[in-house]
Amino acid sequence: MEFVEPSNAADPLHCDVIVVGAGAAGLIAAATAAVLGRRTLLLEKNRRPGIKILMSGGTRCNLTHATDKWGIVKAYGSQGNFLHSALAALNPAELVKRFEDDGVPTKVEETGKIFPVSNKASDIVDALVRRLERSGAVLWLDEAMQKLAAVPSGFSITTTRRELIAAKLIVTTGGLSYPGSGTTGDGYAWARELGHTIVPTRPALTPITTEAAWVKSLSGLTIPDVGVRIVISERAPPEVLAASSAGKGKKAGILAEARSSFLFTHFGLSGPSILDVSRAVSGFPQPTLLDLVCDFLPAVSTQALDDDLRQRCAAEGKRQVIGPLTQLVPRRLAEELLSQLGLSAELRAAELSKLDRARIVAAIKACRIPVAGTKGYGKAEVTAGGVSLEEVDSRTMQSKLVPGLYFAGEVLDLDGPIGGYNFQAAFSTGLLAGRCAAG
Repeated sequence: MEFVEPSNAADPLHCDVIVVGAGAAGLIAAATAAVLGRRTLLLEKNRRPGIKILMSGGTRCNLTHATDKWGIVKAYGSQGNFLHSALAALNPAELVKRFEDDGVPTKVEETGKIFPVSNKASDIVDALVRRLERSGAVLWLDEAMQKLAAVPSGFSITTTRRELIAAKLIVTTGGLSYPGSGTTGDGYAWARELGHTIVPTRPALTPITTEAAWVKSLSGLTIPDVGVRIVISERAPPEVLAASSAGKGKKAGILAEARSSFLFTHFGLSGPSILDVSRAVSGFPQPTLLDLVCDFLPAVSTQALDDDLRQRCAAEGKRQVIGPLTQLVPRRLAEELLSQLGLSAELRAAELSKLDRARIVAAIKACRIPVAGTKGYGKAEVTAGGVSLEEVDSRTMQSKLVPGLYFAGEVLDLDGPIGGYNFQAAFSTGLLAGRCAAG
């Protein structure tokens, strides 16, 4: 689609639809609106589109999860109902087929994550750009929106290069995560200027830090299945614990729970289980009053573990107690847990008292690690908070406050767990916004 520049250079260029932000939501929104016959312009302030896509999943791009629309809705918890119409427009199977049809074969890994077979996020971006080009939409790179105002004919937009008028505007500017990709929260300010409420933002899916030296000494150790909880620490004043437990459905002092792979690092903790509970840490006013409680054998009950360890110690009484423990958890972890309990790794298994066995079981099933904070937006995969969902029509992605204004993707107060859920939400809300803006 070719835009004809105004004969008078001072006159603004008129478009049917302008999409701001060429990420996952923006690329699919612009292509959708253009295919439906609308003169569509996609603005991107970076010099290339899809920067965050290229950075995601270790540059592999986990584009969705092997589930149906209901699995996505459930994963989003209280935010899930907002996604019903978007997922009806584009569900996970349809998204995968879309990329397959565009020459990007995909694969499902054991965790349910779906990646391109090539393990190249660039293949995802290339496919999105090819579809954008086929649609007739115009992509302008290295051109940032600086000012926005609602006018009788739609929206007046000032970029770094020119003046534009759009009948419809779709904001897909992302959040604050991965600032290296150019996401600086511009969309929040524009939405606020137009009367929208911005739910306070915070990093989500980001590593957790600790000052516990023994944790850092285990850097590089991965455990494939660990149950984790973020809880109010015993260090916290009673009123803090009481306030945290007041919310509907909350267990006493428990702010978040997850179970998945777990990684010790030089700064603290990472891995899917940690990332999934990190929003509870970043959203807590005093993170140092929190503990991370780790169950290193979540598939085994406390009683069963105690019985198993007792039997192992009885059968291997002449061996050092570290021997039976390394059959249950990695040796490095076993050694550190014993050290934290003040027990020698050279202690004979037969000499392990009932009390000390119970202490070891508790250390494996409910190991408390003091929290310092998180690695922040710099390492966050998504942003929690954003444009209030109460002010956006979930059936169309259109603002309930400003006709002709649409939102999609991470700029919304939507943040799901790790595993491709956030990209699915971005693609689905983007397609719905593009379709409805063109209607």
